[in-house]
Order: sequence, then structure tokens, then C-alpha cells
Amino acid sequence: MTQLQYKGTGSATGRTGSRYWRSKSAYLGVIPFLIVSGLFLLYPTWNVASGAFQDNYGKFSTSTLKEVFNSKVARHAFANSLEISIKTAIAGAILGGLFAWAIVNGKRDGFFYRFSVALSSVLAQFGGVMLTFAFLATFGFNGLVANIALKVAPNSFLAQSSWLYGMLGLSILYTFFQIPLMVLVFLPTLENLKPQWREASDALGGKAWEYWLRIGIPILTPSFAGAALLLFVNSFSAYATAQTLINLSDFLTPLEIATALTSETGGSNPAEAKSLSFFMVVVVIIAMTFYALLRRRVSRWEQRR
Repeated sequence: MTQLQYKGTGSATGRTGSRYWRSKSAYLGVIPFLIVSGLFLLYPTWNVASGAFQDNYGKFSTSTLKEVFNSKVARHAFANSLEISIKTAIAGAILGGLFAWAIVNGKRDGFFYRFSVALSSVLAQFGGVMLTFAFLATFGFNGLVANIALKVAPNSFLAQSSWLYGMLGLSILYTFFQIPLMVLVFLPTLENLKPQWREASDALGGKAWEYWLRIGIPILTPSFAGAALLLFVNSFSAYATAQTLINLSDFLTPLEIATALTSETGGSNPAEAKSLSFFMVVVVIIAMTFYALLRRRVSRWEQRR
């Protein structure tokens, strides 16, 4: 009888014992994060996904989704978003990777290293209205560089400020905050390259190009590709910079979504906005899935090294 009473109970063996709850109390700190993620990430995503299959009256319908998919305007904006995201992701990944390589070759605890990392952290968040104003004040029609170029070289590229208000100018602005983000993301991977690997390659008679071809590039490629995907998503979802610089509703998908939600002429269409957002969510999910797979591979390598 005594054994039956104490079987499955107690602080050591039972599920209601104090040791059981002490082990579960460690997860209490995650609850605020889960609540915030649910309210500001999961619920909006579900709202967009479910709203894409509804009309403006809340009834199930796929007509708006089909209209958006077949719309030439929506396709043009979506193509522009993909184009600028791919271009700026590639440019930002290459230039940011080179900057990260230059930083990691310096003294790890030196002033240049700390200053570069701090500056990259600031510039990675330097976007939107602030970034647009900085470029307009520098390269705009009345900007400092444009005025100097008009006097010194009136036929030069810098004297013609029209390039700033198109795809080229927007791509340069996007690349401006993509580069420091790449530095922050790719720098830890470069720091994990052991100098002993290069020394071993040199001791065995390997040349510099052989080291990079057989050791360096295969190790860095998954992290580099994953960081480029992260830059792609960052550029694909950017809104404020394009809104303040170009402000054309049919130029990029985020601008088209904003117009569908805040039309001043009474033509707002929330169903259209959710359908456009749904296609963006699909692209982001695909990109982040590849990013997660690449990060898993990198994590396995970091654990084995």
C-alpha cells in the first residue's frame, strides 16, 4: 500500500514533484518572446494568408488573388522588386564580404576593428527618410556634389541627377545599407577560419589559390550564400526608402500595397493589398527556407571543427 501511494510521486520521480517544475521553469523566460512573436509575426502572417483568399466583405473568394496574379501592373511591380532585391543582394554580399575580409585581417582588439563593427551596426539601420535625404542633399538636383559637378564637369554623370530617381539610384541606396549588414552577418564566419589551416596548406606546398579553392571557398560558400539570401529578403521588404525617393505606386510591390491600403481617392482595396502581401510572403518563406538549410549546414561545420 505504501509503495502504491508513493509510486509516480515525489520530488525525484513524479511529474508533480518540485524537480519536475524546476526543470520546466527555465522555459518561462521564453514566454514573453513567444507572445511578442505571436502578436507581431505569426498573427499578421496568418491574417495576410487568410485574407488573400477573401474578398473585401470577408467571404471566401480567390477572384482578387487571380486578378492580382494576372495584373500587368502587379507583375511589373513584382518584377522590379525581385530585380532590385537580387542586384542589391549580390552587390551588397560581394562588397560587404570584401570589407569583412579586410576587417578580420586586422587586429581583432584594435581600434579599427571596433570602429568598423560599430559603424556597420549604425549604417545597417541607416535607411528610409534619413538615407534618402542624405543622398538628395549630396547627389540631388540641388545637392552639393551635383552643384560642384555642374561647374567643374557639366557633362559628367554626377552633374545629371536624374539617375538618382530611377532604378539605378534606388539600387545604390539599397546597396548602401546592404553592405554593412553583410559585414555584420559574414564577419563571424570569417573569424572562424583557423589560421592553422592556411599554415598547414603552406607547409604541404599548397599555393594561395589552392588553399582558397579547396579549403576557404568550400567552407565560406554556405555562409556567403545564406547571408546573400538574408540581404535579398531585407531588400525585398524595404519600403520607406523607395517611398520617400520615388513614390510611384506601381514601381515596387511594397509601394503598391501601401497604395491599396491608403488610397486618398476612395479606391482602397484591402483584399488586393493582402493578395500582394501573400505573394511576397511566399517568396520570403522560400528564401528563408534556403537560408535555414544553409545555416544548419554551417552550424554542423562549426560544431565539428
